[in-house]
Amino acid sequence: MQKILVIDDHENSRYILTTILQKEGYEVIAVADGKNALGCLANEYFDLIMTDLMMDQIDGFDIIDYVKKNTPGTEVIVITAYGTVPTAVKAMKLGAYDYISKPMQREEILYTVQKALEKSHLIEEINILKKQIKEECLQDRIIGNCSSMQHVLELVKEVANINIPVLITGESGTGKELIARAIHNGSDRKENPFIAINCGALPENLLESEIFGHVKGAFTGAFSNKKGLFQEADQGTLFLDEIGELPLSAQPKLLRTLENNEIRPVGGNHFVKVHTRVIVATNKDLKIMTDSNEFRRDLFFRINVFPIHLPPLRDRQKDIKLLANYFLAKYSKRFSKNIKSVSEVVYDRLESYKWPGNVRELENIIERAVILTKSDYITVNEIPLESQSHSVESFTDGPEQNNASMELVEKETILRRLEKNGWNKIATAKDLGIGTSTLWRKIKKYNLEPHRN
Repeated sequence: MQKILVIDDHENSRYILTTILQKEGYEVIAVADGKNALGCLANEYFDLIMTDLMMDQIDGFDIIDYVKKNTPGTEVIVITAYGTVPTAVKAMKLGAYDYISKPMQREEILYTVQKALEKSHLIEEINILKKQIKEECLQDRIIGNCSSMQHVLELVKEVANINIPVLITGESGTGKELIARAIHNGSDRKENPFIAINCGALPENLLESEIFGHVKGAFTGAFSNKKGLFQEADQGTLFLDEIGELPLSAQPKLLRTLENNEIRPVGGNHFVKVHTRVIVATNKDLKIMTDSNEFRRDLFFRINVFPIHLPPLRDRQKDIKLLANYFLAKYSKRFSKNIKSVSEVVYDRLESYKWPGNVRELENIIERAVILTKSDYITVNEIPLESQSHSVESFTDGPEQNNASMELVEKETILRRLEKNGWNKIATAKDLGIGTSTLWRKIKKYNLEPHRN
C-alpha cells in the first residue's frame, strides 16, 4: 500500500484529502504543521507528500527543500489557496511535481496523485538500473561466442557513441532490449536515463500522450501538464520496443522528432527541444509493412540507419550450453542453492530443442529447473522439453496441468515477476511472454496479491 503524508493547517482540507485518498486504497497520515511533518519524515518513508504552501514557521517550501535533500525519490504536490503563477513556479523550481489550488476537486486530486506516484516509480526504476550498472557491466551479460553474436557485439561497440537511430530486429525473446541497454551503457549517455516502452502495450489514444506528453486541458482528464518519455529520457536513451505496433497517426510526429530533435506535447502549441537518443526494435519485417502501407516508408528509412539483427537461439547452438550455465549460476545464487552442474543428457536435449521462445524461454526453463531440483545438479526430470507446455515461458489458455509441483512453480514465477515489475500487469505479461488476460486469470487462480508474504 502506497503511503502519503498530508500537511495542512486547515482541518477541513486535511479531512477532505484523507477521506478521498483512503477511499482509493492509499495509506494516509495527516498532520497540521511543518514541525510534525518533519518528525514523520525523519522516521518513516512516504511515497508522496501533499503539503500546503502557506503555513507558520515551517512552510511548504521548507518541506520541499527537506524532501529533495533527504528523500529525492519522493514527489511533492503543493496545495495552495494562492494559485498564482509566481507561487507555483517557485514551488516547481524547488522540485515540486505539481500544485493543486483550493477549492480542491476530487478528480484533479486523484489524477495528480496518480501521475506523481507514476513518476516516483519511474525514478525508482532508473535508480535501480543505475545501481545495477555500477555493480556489473550489462554488456558482460550478453552471452555468445558464435560468430553471429560476436558480430552483433562489434556493431554495438561501433554505434554506441554515434548519435544515430538504431533498429534492432529479431524474434521475440532474442534479447533486443538487452542490446539496446548495452548500446546505452557503452555510450557517453550512460549516466542519464534509459527508458523503454512497448509500443503495442498501450491503447492508441494513450500512447501518443505517453511518448510526447500533453498539456493541461488537452483532453478529458488532463488536469495538468505531463512530460512525455522523450522529455523524461532527455540526454539519455528512449527505447521504442515493437515499433511496428506504433499507430500510423503517431508516426509523423516521431519522424519529425527524429529529424528536428523536438517534440510537441498533445494539445500544445509550441515545440520543445529534446536531446534524446532513439533506439527501436521489432520482431516484424518493416519492409513488408511499408509495402502494404502499414508503416510509413519515410519513417522506416529514418530509423533504419544502423540495423542490428539478432539471430534466433536455434541458430546459436554453440551458445546454448554457455547460456544455460550462465543462467544456472544466476538462479543458483538468487535462490541460495549450490547446484554444481547440468547432466550431459540435459545439454544434449537443450541443444536439440528448437527454442521458439529463444533466450527468454531458455532462461525461464533453467530458472524453473533450479527451483525444482532437490539435488546439486539438474537432470532431465526438471527439464521435460518434450512437452512445450512445460516451459514456464509457454503458459497457455488450455487445460490446467495436474502436476502440483508445476503449479507451484508457475505460481511462484508469476509472483516474482509481478513483484519485479511493481505489479505492472502489462510489463509482467510481456516478461512472461503471455497475454494480459491470461495473466489476470492466473492472478485470480492463485489469489495473488501485492506484498503477499
